[in-house]
Amino acid sequence: MKRITLRPQRIFSEELRKQIVKDYETGRFTVKELAQLHGTFTRTIYRWIYRYSIYNQKNIKVVESSESSDKKLHELYARIQQLEAALGRSKLENEYNSKLIELAKQELGIDLKKNFDTSQSTGSSQSEKGNQTGA
Repeated sequence: MKRITLRPQRIFSEELRKQIVKDYETGRFTVKELAQLHGTFTRTIYRWIYRYSIYNQKNIKVVESSESSDKKLHELYARIQQLEAALGRSKLENEYNSKLIELAKQELGIDLKKNFDTSQSTGSSQSEKGNQTGA
C-alpha cells in the first residue's frame, strides 16, 4: 500500500503574498519560479495574483503562457553562456600573464612576482646620508 505524506500547512503573511505578486508583476520571476522558490503550488500564486495584483480587473483571468517562461529560460541560458565565455577568457588571460612573468624571469632575470616577505625600504636613510655630506 502506498503511503501518502502531507505537506505541513504553511501560512504566508499578507505582506509576503503582496511581495510575491509584485515580483511577478515586475517580471523578475514567472509563476512557476515563484511557486518553486516559496515551496507552494502555482494555483496558490495565481490566487494571490487575483487577490493582490494592482493590474487585476474583475472577471479577467491571468494566464501566463509557456512562451514567456521558455523565453526567460532561453535568456538565462544565453546569459550563462556569456558568463562562461567571459570566465574562459579570463582564465586564458591569467595563464598568459603567468607565462609572461615566468619568461621575464628566465630571459631577463627580473622577478615580477610580488614578494610580500621582504621588508620595505625606508629610503630616508639614504637621503639623510646625502644631506649630511652635502651640508
